[in-house]
Amino acid sequence: MKAIAIVGSPRKKGNTEILARHTLKAIEEEGLDTELISLADLDIKPCTACMVCKKEESCPIDDDFWPIYVKMKQADAIILASPVHFGSATPSIKALMDRTGYIAYWNGRVFERKVGGPLVVARRAGQNFTLAQLAYWFYIMGCFVAGSTYWNMAFGDKKGEVEQDEEGLKTAWNFGKNVAFLVKKLKA
Repeated sequence: MKAIAIVGSPRKKGNTEILARHTLKAIEEEGLDTELISLADLDIKPCTACMVCKKEESCPIDDDFWPIYVKMKQADAIILASPVHFGSATPSIKALMDRTGYIAYWNGRVFERKVGGPLVVARRAGQNFTLAQLAYWFYIMGCFVAGSTYWNMAFGDKKGEVEQDEEGLKTAWNFGKNVAFLVKKLKA
């Protein structure tokens, strides 16, 4: 059983990655394998709506996308994590959501009944919209979305500040525990 967290922040080892690693640690404690994928140095181009994926499970865009798609297909749980940029998810995570969504939708709904959910980090505002934006992807993919003790978000501006948000860390930790619980129940 494996859970992956995909971090859409352009900042390596920033607050979003810290929060995602914290969540993955909670999942690891429950016996699942985990992997963090950072989009920071990867080239994920936006979907061009060419509809090649409607005919076959592929994407003609030449970038770093396909290996991530394969890892998402193989995972039992998927976490999408993004900082808030101008009140929204980052372009890289949004591009990944659009392209994986199209391919999965037209090719057997390959993410259906996987477990997952969003993680969001905000400096001050925009977190609710970004959380919903990420969550909608899971809903349309037919995933089981794990809840927590509050919405899956934390606050922080400068690198490492998210570690001072005790409630945010607790929420992310409980989210990780719930992800692991659901995966194990579904695999039993």
